[in-house]
Amino acid sequence: MFGLTHDAIDRLSDAHTWESGATYWASGEQTTLTCCRVVDETHDVKSFEFRVGDGTPIRFEPGQFMTVSASVQGQSVERCYTISSPPTRPYLVSITVKSVPGGVMSNWLHENMKPGTQLRAFGPSGSFTPTAAPATRSLYLSAGSGVTPLMSMTRASIDLGLDRDIVFVHSARTPADIVFREELKKLTELSPRLKTFFMCEGVGDEDGWSGPVGRLSLQLLSQWVPDYIEREVFTCGPAGYMNAVRTLLHEGGHNPARYHQESFDISAGVAPEPIAPASEAAQQSFTIKLSRSSKTFTMNAAETVLSAARKAGVAIPSSCSQGMCGTCKTKVLEGTVDMNHNGGIREREIQKGFRLLCCSRPTSDLVLEL
Repeated sequence: MFGLTHDAIDRLSDAHTWESGATYWASGEQTTLTCCRVVDETHDVKSFEFRVGDGTPIRFEPGQFMTVSASVQGQSVERCYTISSPPTRPYLVSITVKSVPGGVMSNWLHENMKPGTQLRAFGPSGSFTPTAAPATRSLYLSAGSGVTPLMSMTRASIDLGLDRDIVFVHSARTPADIVFREELKKLTELSPRLKTFFMCEGVGDEDGWSGPVGRLSLQLLSQWVPDYIEREVFTCGPAGYMNAVRTLLHEGGHNPARYHQESFDISAGVAPEPIAPASEAAQQSFTIKLSRSSKTFTMNAAETVLSAARKAGVAIPSSCSQGMCGTCKTKVLEGTVDMNHNGGIREREIQKGFRLLCCSRPTSDLVLEL
């Protein structure tokens, strides 16, 4: 067992680590993925591994997601899925998907994706990554398919040769529903300071299950992770689970500033676009020009740029439509907008001129890098 130097900690939490050594795939840029392998993780969860474009490596941060697009029964469908593979393996990128009853995209992937099948996708995006908060000690809390971004972070840490102090607590319906169960066990053997705990609502068909049954409690968390108050917490899972965890940690005295969660519920699908109140100023019209396609359209200040672009027949990738996921991130080359986002874009991206079109309303004529 060995301690971590500050330099080693920074390697995982420094964005520059993930900005070098591979091709940049912009979040607003669509490319073709070719399926290389399908892995059955559980009875209803599969991992789909892809080669990107012509096989060139790509870069992203562990914990980020990408938006995949497919034609399902004649309709174009887009969904966000966290990249479960680590950026330390840049030649293959994988998503791990649970087949959800009534889930259009998830069921289509499970039924149709096989080696050689192609899929369109937009580049990596999202701010739920270790670069959000460098830490010497981390606590990962996940439930269901929320394990995927935390798995990418864990795999990246192992691949970097770091013996990081991570406690990984995962909740599942039954032992048979624990995604990456065997791999996590092997990773704890490679990294002695990585500790894993599993919580199941029921035992299912595994009569020999010796772990706890029920739901995560403050008492159990304190038993497993006595120093949880001092740890940087990363949480991902269904909205109800994340709300319960946030409440639990608050009751236990954990500092909310050290709590990070995936900012949108992927399973909820596309949210409605926020509506701005009408005003006299909002009726002002502006001209929007697209630099790459040379298309032009007009809109008023009451609309978001994304909404107006759709009405004008301009296809712009988007998913949450509430400034959370970052899929519609686009560079504004000229002009200004009023943007009210919910965490889907970083300050350094804003400084470079990028904006989320789903939550941006023009305050002048615009030229967009589209």
